[in-house]
Amino acid sequence: MTPEELRELAARRREELQEFKYRLNVCLAAGCQSCHGDSVYKALKAEVESRKLEGVQVRGVGCLSLCAEGPLVQVEPDNLLYQRVRAEDAPELIESMYGKPLKRLACPTDAPFFAAQKQIVLENSGRIDPESLEDYLAADGYEGLMRALTEMTPAEVIAEMTTSGLRGRGGGGFPTGLKWSTVAKSKGAKKFVICNGDEGDPGAFMDRSVLESDPHRVIEGMIIAGYAVGASHGYAYIRAEYPLAVKRIQNAIKQATKVGLLGEGICGTGFGFTIEVRLGAGAFVCGEETALIASIEGKRGQPRPRPPFPAESGLWGYPTLINNVETFANVPPILRNGGAWFAGMGTEKSKGTKVFALAGRVKNTGLIEVPMGITLRKIIFDIGGGIPDGKKFKAVQTGGPSGGCIPEEHLDMPVDYDSLAKVGSIMGSGGMIVMDETSCMVDVAKYFMEFCKSESCGKCVPCRAGTDQMHGLLSKICAGEATMDDLALLEHLCEVVKNTSLCGLGQTAPNPVLSTLRYFRHEYLAHIQEKRCPAGVCKIKAAAEVHA
Repeated sequence: MTPEELRELAARRREELQEFKYRLNVCLAAGCQSCHGDSVYKALKAEVESRKLEGVQVRGVGCLSLCAEGPLVQVEPDNLLYQRVRAEDAPELIESMYGKPLKRLACPTDAPFFAAQKQIVLENSGRIDPESLEDYLAADGYEGLMRALTEMTPAEVIAEMTTSGLRGRGGGGFPTGLKWSTVAKSKGAKKFVICNGDEGDPGAFMDRSVLESDPHRVIEGMIIAGYAVGASHGYAYIRAEYPLAVKRIQNAIKQATKVGLLGEGICGTGFGFTIEVRLGAGAFVCGEETALIASIEGKRGQPRPRPPFPAESGLWGYPTLINNVETFANVPPILRNGGAWFAGMGTEKSKGTKVFALAGRVKNTGLIEVPMGITLRKIIFDIGGGIPDGKKFKAVQTGGPSGGCIPEEHLDMPVDYDSLAKVGSIMGSGGMIVMDETSCMVDVAKYFMEFCKSESCGKCVPCRAGTDQMHGLLSKICAGEATMDDLALLEHLCEVVKNTSLCGLGQTAPNPVLSTLRYFRHEYLAHIQEKRCPAGVCKIKAAAEVHA
């Protein structure tokens, strides 16, 4: 289709949606489906059909953010949100549309959880049917692509991305415009674009939710990137444990291909681009660029030394652009609204917004998007609603196994790349796990080290052997069997593994240990010197057993 035909299709869809007096948006993302959201959807559909109601649409949508209270149902245009809806609530919910709101299920949409968010990546999440190309077009979908292809040169697209100040949302925070320009300048008979959807951090579900809720947005970002850097083929690398995300991205690729948004001569231009889905087998190390490339090539997922970097020599030796799901999801609105618009949000060195998966010991767990520079306190206590059961906040872990644990004294720091680095953590892909006073920080460090140990590919000795040794020392401390010499050895190993490992997995594996030692050293000392766990989590052996 030409841009004019696509815009006509979008206009028709908007008219169709306006014909409905009420729209019931039922969250059918993985979180709500796990608590029978699909049964709620079927019950509401059946109720509308049995009553022969006209002007009422029931549709499945993506994540409505407040995962802790699912299944969620939103009623438009009244902007009512209902939480913990069950299939048997369907008759009463339908009747409430023509009378008073259903108070017992009502969720206030003016609460800080919603009001404090700024949604760019998630602007369509929960508002469109993720399996409908027409819904995406009606929400200004593919407008950024059409602008890029018909009004801009590839160099101008890259300049817009550079102006935006967008940094990679996969963890490293590398400037997106700079990465794109490097690939564009690289010489190669072919070039590739890869979307890294191999989200493996414990407690992280940002990329999964974006793929489930707004797959066309990611596809649009990939096509724009392909045009900008001179690539004609892309791969969406998604872990197989995300079947719903895989299904929806595959469906979106078919729909986009059918109307000519993928393939040859996109939008009547001379540019062509195709996308292929590749499934990851769940190896955490494949989130690293070179290991991911090896996996796509059919090899064992192991990293290789850099340079050369993928931008110069990547997939099958050709220049390759790799960004994660959230990075690509930021591209369409930047092209629609301009780089300066995006750069007007956030902080001086961290522009725009960031999507976080808020989890752990916090009342409102779910998917949130906030401006860069917001404080941890506002995220945890305003948006998150604070710590449940009257417990005290202890720490928040950001950045997954590669990140660190941040104590209460830093709750008022801004959340941006540089501030997190100063306190010994990282932004990461966006996992944020809150812990209360019942958590033992030594046990937390042991948990993340066990994860890194099991996920090490084994290629380099520092990571393969070092993580195993560090896990053994942490286990010894938790059991009350360690000495101060063991603690000194643990700290020494952290530095060795951090400075000598081949890839980011090993280089950042010590971070949870280093950050807990920095802020919670007294807990380590209690385990070693006093043979007790302050949080009462670890089973400390009696002194007699230790000496025996």
